[in-house]
Amino acid sequence: MEQGRAHEQARPPYASVASATTPASVRVPAQARGEQVRGEHIHSEPPVPRPAVQRHSVRGQILDALRAALVDGQLVPGQVYSAPALGARFGVSATPVREAMQQLAIEGAVEVVPNRGFRVSRRGPRELAELAEVRALIEVPVMLRLARTVPPARWCALRPLAEATVAAAAVGDRASYAETDRAFHGAVLALCGNEQLVMVADDLHRRSQWPLGNTPATRRADLLADAAEHTALLDALIAQDLTVVQSLVREHFTGAET
Repeated sequence: MEQGRAHEQARPPYASVASATTPASVRVPAQARGEQVRGEHIHSEPPVPRPAVQRHSVRGQILDALRAALVDGQLVPGQVYSAPALGARFGVSATPVREAMQQLAIEGAVEVVPNRGFRVSRRGPRELAELAEVRALIEVPVMLRLARTVPPARWCALRPLAEATVAAAAVGDRASYAETDRAFHGAVLALCGNEQLVMVADDLHRRSQWPLGNTPATRRADLLADAAEHTALLDALIAQDLTVVQSLVREHFTGAET
């Protein structure tokens, strides 16, 4: 996988590129900012509670942006970030940022620093290798079983997902590649019909995509090599060449441990 191969120089710290990661689409409704909306009655009737979906939507967008920043190295391992400062970058209040960071803390991506904010976790090669080993234990047997039971037409339907990983790799977009990579693996595993397995595998996959501390970012050439394994695997599955499938699947995960 992409995290085990050679690396190139990381991008500048998050503070210098945060606005590029979080476009103007990440906005809080005027009501959420406490501003009066035109035509809004504020004296003669009690305020209408804001639908919960709005808050969750903003929090979800912030969470996605923070995850992308983690993968892309814009949130630097070991650095502490405060919710108000990040909220200012995103143009939202500190609350949805804090909620998103709490979720990342549950996932192990950051640590809570009392009265300061959140520190991006430092990880070492051993943790990455352990994640790769656990993923292999889960995914390899499932993929090999599916290779024997799923008809070629079902595999053909996954072609756009494999091609999406190639497109993201071609432009060196590590955040987009992380998402398309997980989408492809998730779609493959979903064919087994075990939703719990898919959720566990996705969590492990996401954790394995966070960069190691003090290391260069993944090179575009390595992303392309990883994406090429997806298309080669699909070709073998469609051709029902089980020997090639087994070789590619094991190589895909062995590469993640090197």
